[in-house]
Amino acid sequence: MKRLKWPSWMPVDPYIVALLATVGVAALLPARGTAADVASGTSTAAVSFLFFLYGARLSTREALDGLKHWRLHATVLACTFLVFPVLGLAAKGLVPHVLTPALYSGFLFLTLVPSTIQSSIAFTSMARGNVPAAICAGSFSSLAGILLTPLLAAALLGSRGGGFSADSAVKIVLQLLVPFVAGQLLRRWVGGFLARHKKVLGYVDRASILLVVYTAFSAGMVQGIWSQVTPWRLLALLGVEAVLLTVMLTLTWYGAKRLGFGRGDRIAIQFAGSKKSLAAGLPMASVLFGAHASLAVLPLMLFHQMQLMVCAVIAKRRSRDPRDFDAEESAGAGVSGAPRAAATRTGAGTAPRSG
Repeated sequence: MKRLKWPSWMPVDPYIVALLATVGVAALLPARGTAADVASGTSTAAVSFLFFLYGARLSTREALDGLKHWRLHATVLACTFLVFPVLGLAAKGLVPHVLTPALYSGFLFLTLVPSTIQSSIAFTSMARGNVPAAICAGSFSSLAGILLTPLLAAALLGSRGGGFSADSAVKIVLQLLVPFVAGQLLRRWVGGFLARHKKVLGYVDRASILLVVYTAFSAGMVQGIWSQVTPWRLLALLGVEAVLLTVMLTLTWYGAKRLGFGRGDRIAIQFAGSKKSLAAGLPMASVLFGAHASLAVLPLMLFHQMQLMVCAVIAKRRSRDPRDFDAEESAGAGVSGAPRAAATRTGAGTAPRSG
């Protein structure tokens, strides 16, 4: 039987469709009582296993080799964990007329989440940018986010996170960082197995996140918090997120140019520095927000789909740019020391994945 493929012209990521379907199931059939306890426990175990896989997949040698491109990685980290949160704090002025306090907490949380890995790499490759730099930048951001996201949330969200406290930061480190470190320590023995079964493990990743979404939105339905959201508020949230994405895409592109980076590096910085990871953010939100996680992750889910659609258009336009990439990259060589984009064009057709 011929395998069905998602139409290339369809702008919606099929995984987003699965996420929305999961939200629908949670709305119609929320887990209650004992079922809710089982779903919560299973979700916690799935999240820990997910971060164990992240740790086991990340090559320690590649991470150490990437440290020599510190200027590029420092730029991406600054965009992800400094500029984004500052813009999130600035949006507080929109409360309560544009955003409700609950939606604002979710919006601020999305600005604290690390960058993506898979989709940043795919878009950088499609745009003929510096793919090795995107790989390292996304990996460093995800690793730093395990520590920085809960710490920033403790400092900026406080009690607004639905009972969130410094104890929650400790909890998320234990549930996410410890499995990640265990994966790194065991990578020597399990890394080969994971490399041979990437496709199957990708399904495990996504199934784990769908379980987290179901648990979070089930709790939200039981608590009745969805009565706080109106269509107008959702439209307002989309508008605010569109402005946020536009600012970050513009800042990362022209800011990187001002810092002296070559074109290939600027592409990597733009895609890695302007995006937020749904895969990392959802598990963290489930730990940090508890029963309020459904509203907390809504801004992140919307922003994730928006960034995929917009970045896909940008990447395609960059790939058709008639200028001489090799000449421009040679002129900018030595600025960051990262491998040049010309060596990565063989992967220019890679399709973006949710990250």
